[in-house]
Amino acid sequence: MPLLIVALGVALLLVLMVGFKLEGFISLVLVAIVVGLLNGLTLSDVVNSVEEGIGGQLGHLALIIGFGAMLGKLMADCGAAQRIAMTLTAKFGEKRLQWAILITAFVLGVTLFFEIGFILLIPIVFTIVSRMKVNLMYIGLPMAVALSTTHSFLPPHPGPAAVASVFGASMGKTLLLGLVIAIPSAIIAGIFFSKTKLIRGMNPSIPEGLYNTKEFTEEEMPSFGVSLFTALVPIVLMAVLAVAEMAMPQDSGAFKMIAFFGESGIALLISVLIAIYTFGIARGRKMKDIMGSVGSSMKSIATIMFVIGGGGAFKQVLVDSGVADYIKDIMTGLDISPLILAWIIAAVLRLALGSATVTVMTASGIVLPLLGMSGANPELMVLATTSGSVIFSHVNDPGFWMYKEYFNLSLLDAIKSRSVYTTILAVCGLLGVLALNAVMQ
Repeated sequence: MPLLIVALGVALLLVLMVGFKLEGFISLVLVAIVVGLLNGLTLSDVVNSVEEGIGGQLGHLALIIGFGAMLGKLMADCGAAQRIAMTLTAKFGEKRLQWAILITAFVLGVTLFFEIGFILLIPIVFTIVSRMKVNLMYIGLPMAVALSTTHSFLPPHPGPAAVASVFGASMGKTLLLGLVIAIPSAIIAGIFFSKTKLIRGMNPSIPEGLYNTKEFTEEEMPSFGVSLFTALVPIVLMAVLAVAEMAMPQDSGAFKMIAFFGESGIALLISVLIAIYTFGIARGRKMKDIMGSVGSSMKSIATIMFVIGGGGAFKQVLVDSGVADYIKDIMTGLDISPLILAWIIAAVLRLALGSATVTVMTASGIVLPLLGMSGANPELMVLATTSGSVIFSHVNDPGFWMYKEYFNLSLLDAIKSRSVYTTILAVCGLLGVLALNAVMQ
């Protein structure tokens, strides 16, 4: 019954947004309330879940999206994004632009969360699209796929790292085996899928307010070195923290200092302050003009923030109403390979709950007893679980709404592209796990 209610909730959301053209945030909150009540939550519990979901989601993302949007707008308004885009275009050529953005996003995505990498790379994507007059999905989809792949398959991302800890798997081995699966998966979903008629038939426009259409002269743009340095500051700070977490005692004063500056929100704040100088003051811009760019970036993300918060409300209602426990009871009695079972459990939880982090932690708890009894490889168990957790991202996933809004897609086009490419990644992940298991036995 709980799964039927979730399905009805998703159907209601489609009716509200597609049929009645109701705004996304309103639709998500209404559906969250209906699903919560049908699943047995009291009126007060529903309100608490909605508030906790919105607060929890935006509490994590507000600094990232806010400072990331400021950095992106400063890059766009001074020509830094154009400089990076021109350099990539010159080095790789138009025919290999997809490979350029896929490789760039994959390398950066090893250390960056999906949301952070997305926010940092989106102004470069917009600039390439505008300059080269190519379809936004032609460049944007490979970027999104690469970030989704690294976020789902590779430690030190929270999902794979948390499951590796639960299963007692080696982080290093999980990373190496994950790369073996992640690289071909990203190519299949990011390059080959993006060339299909389904994707080529979509032609969204760049959202207003997120991109400066001005064409800068050579003299107006900062150098490639300055542009790249400023953009890479948060990445370097977070990468240093990732290394420190594996190599340093976490109660030391040095680690606490690194942890502060490497926290995603603080790292992005530092990069914004540096950008105010490198992209503003050092270029002769007045502070009033610089703050004009900062202010306009905040206005442009208001709708995006609310929609993502609405997705968080929907997700939290599903968690609080016991959908995860219901699925756990169904799956526990199945007699099947632990690798396949881990993938199936994670996939079903993902479809019902939306949150990949909640999915992998719940799935790992269900599958853990089978690990000791079956003797399955713990690193492959991690990858089977995380592969299942990426399947068919849809309306109960806050990341789905970030993707939809920044790519300015209709709800149906977002499902056709985001939901399908995440399913391709999930299936490729499972096939890769089974192939590695056959080789390693």
